[in-house]
Amino acid sequence: MQLENELRKFKSKPGQPMMYPPPALIKLAIVAGYSTRGINSLFGGEFKSVNDRGQFRMVDTAAAEFPARSPYYYLSRGETDEMRKPPKSAVVVVGSGPIRIGQGIEFDYSCVHAAWALRDAGRSAVVVNNNPETVSTDFDVSDILVFEPPGPDEVESAYRSTGAEGVMLAFGGQTAINLADELARRGVKLIGSDQRSLDLAEDREKFDAALERLGVARPQGRAAKTFREARVIARELGFPVIVRPSYVLGGRGMEIVHNEAQLAGYVESAPPISPGAPLLVDKYLRGLEVEVDAVYDGEDILIPGIFEHVERAGVHSGDSISVFPTQTVSAEMEARICDVTHAIARELGIRGLINIQFVIHAGALYILEANPRASRTVPIISKATGINLVAAATRIALGEKLRDMPWGTGHRPRPAYTVVKVPVFSFAKMRGVETILGPEMKSTGEVLGIDETYAGALLKGFLGAGIRLPSEGGRVLVSISDEEKPESVAVLRRFVELGFTLVATRGTHDLLQRHGIAAETINAIAEGSPNVLDAIAKRTVDLVINNAGGARRDSTDNFRIRRAAVEASIACLTSLDTAAALATALASDPGPPRSLQEYQALHRETIGAT
Repeated sequence: MQLENELRKFKSKPGQPMMYPPPALIKLAIVAGYSTRGINSLFGGEFKSVNDRGQFRMVDTAAAEFPARSPYYYLSRGETDEMRKPPKSAVVVVGSGPIRIGQGIEFDYSCVHAAWALRDAGRSAVVVNNNPETVSTDFDVSDILVFEPPGPDEVESAYRSTGAEGVMLAFGGQTAINLADELARRGVKLIGSDQRSLDLAEDREKFDAALERLGVARPQGRAAKTFREARVIARELGFPVIVRPSYVLGGRGMEIVHNEAQLAGYVESAPPISPGAPLLVDKYLRGLEVEVDAVYDGEDILIPGIFEHVERAGVHSGDSISVFPTQTVSAEMEARICDVTHAIARELGIRGLINIQFVIHAGALYILEANPRASRTVPIISKATGINLVAAATRIALGEKLRDMPWGTGHRPRPAYTVVKVPVFSFAKMRGVETILGPEMKSTGEVLGIDETYAGALLKGFLGAGIRLPSEGGRVLVSISDEEKPESVAVLRRFVELGFTLVATRGTHDLLQRHGIAAETINAIAEGSPNVLDAIAKRTVDLVINNAGGARRDSTDNFRIRRAAVEASIACLTSLDTAAALATALASDPGPPRSLQEYQALHRETIGAT
């Protein structure tokens, strides 16, 4: 505390010139274990380097019984450096730190495959990560494991202590990408996509300028430095709009707002708006979202396939059901998506992985975002096709060309089967959490369903995700918002045709009656017992479809219905798109089980036949 107080004495007041602590005080703080970021936060500035990269202490995985073949290390200060020099030229792979909701296991997968690819290429792999739950932090995966959070001090120290030829950031998600500027300032060499490429993709104004040069459309939007600016922008764009703080991770803090009252409520609860931390306001386009993972070597591009999201744009990609190959996208639109992906990768100067999310709205293609890194669909597309995107990206970063690798170039042929990614949620373990899906990620895992047919893959995916599916003749409780009622008719009719009984609240029941769809009526909560909550608590219904529409409904009857369903272990769908997908799955007759290797072999046969 005394040391912190000494550093705080140098914090300048507004309008005063910046004061810097003396090097001796900085050195003392570093030896005491404070990070560069921690020291800077205490005095409000950025100190000049004191050339102390830190020392590494060894954790002996053999407990001194015999020389450890794979020890791991932690960063210390003012002690003897026990780091063993790697046997070969080394490359540092930066992980994503502790796993949390909003950050998937895809980064662990990517780090592991990057380490293996480096070994295959005759390099030593140095992994910097500190999550004990992941495979990438198993000390047998890499040649050297630095068990530290992936911060600039830790990564720079690992880079210099091992004499590495460079650092790879593309496999550790946004946490790793955010280190690019600081590492570049410190003279750390980035291999793969460099700091300029990452900056072009991350900086909103620069990225928009690049898209304009390419003639690629993007939903209209601007950054607001005050609530007044945000309100003016929203009025000009027209509601609904997507709002989010700048530099969000995993969609955190993002929300679709439908009117000015919601916008005001959002601003009250969001992080403070300031010139250095503006609020981003974009026009919300409710269309079909598609996603591409690709690798680019400066000349050729490799696109294993395109994912189509079942839920329309506005649901976080980690929470949506994703399908490969696409089911409703035309061949012409797929060609356009591939051309745009290639153009963006070339314009940004990508060397390795890129993930791009698009939305198809009113027949036109818009880009939502481009991420110069691994995404949550990288493991899925790699497993589904047998094309190791991470290995390809690693080899590109080391200077190899796609044409010299075994996976081909361009957009690869569609397989003769369908792959469906279905998210897994833990709402039953998180009391009081809203279950409606939106721009902020809520899923805690995912499963893969593979079948010869789309419907069969969906069914396997729903079952794998642990969703209790209603059997034929079951009862489906439906309560649909006014905004969604017209669109719900066709979906609910399918459940009746499959032999289910619909149980509807009064407004939805009247709608069904007008369209000649049989349904039982049930009281809403305010209409007294027996009502929807009683039916859920007694488990006299087998499935709940509840959509709250545009308004925020954290404390409404709809919220109580959804939470009651979760706590009664009854599947509750909050999107009509998901309900339509479930109806398709329930009508399916899936093929016999096959191993992943059998499906990959089938895909290789497809490629060979073209």
